[in-house]
Amino acid sequence: MGKFTTILWDLDQTLLNFDLSMEHALRAVFNQNGLPVNEAVTARYDAINKSYWLRLETGELTKEQVTVGRFRTLFEELGITHVTPEKTNADFQRELGNVFFYIDGAKELVILLNERGYRQYVVTNGVNTTQASKMKLSGLDRLMDGVFVSELMGYPKPRKEYFDACFAALPDVTREECILVGDSLTSDMRGAENAGVASCWFNPEGRAKDVEVRTDYEIRRLEELLQILE
Repeated sequence: MGKFTTILWDLDQTLLNFDLSMEHALRAVFNQNGLPVNEAVTARYDAINKSYWLRLETGELTKEQVTVGRFRTLFEELGITHVTPEKTNADFQRELGNVFFYIDGAKELVILLNERGYRQYVVTNGVNTTQASKMKLSGLDRLMDGVFVSELMGYPKPRKEYFDACFAALPDVTREECILVGDSLTSDMRGAENAGVASCWFNPEGRAKDVEVRTDYEIRRLEELLQILE
């Protein structure tokens, strides 16, 4: 084992394929409510959703304002008035918690790291009930040493206060021995920078780095993390 003993994992789009789950849940909820849904609608929802979560990261919005507001904005654009954003969001969160898809190699890597004695924790901004359901269904709840959901910690990633609360719950873990692995530059890599821990950007599509933030490592496939750790 090298200098890192502890991995802080982002959940969505790092260990679990959120894009697939999101499209599955959105189509299910729209079909249940007789709403129009196609690739254009899902793409527009995705763009609105991401813009709202960015505003959570900066502290501009609360999580409730994000989860309901994204549907309010979408419905205004689509002219939907017979279904409320509140109901749609509740249905969506339920559906989202009932389905999961692993990122290629994720489960195998987590199991291997457990066998090699690494401590592993999830650090996520997702909705608590949804994340808990996905963790249980996927088996990640039995593979992780702990889960830190932002709404329970009092602050979202990438806030320093969020990570201070995490480490307060991990008295035997030093920041020097931790590495945060995630796909988001604004949430995960900025979070690692604010927390004072090493960062590993999971960038499977080879996206250009369009945010000024420190990234200590960059990987295309999750199994490349082994080379960094050892």
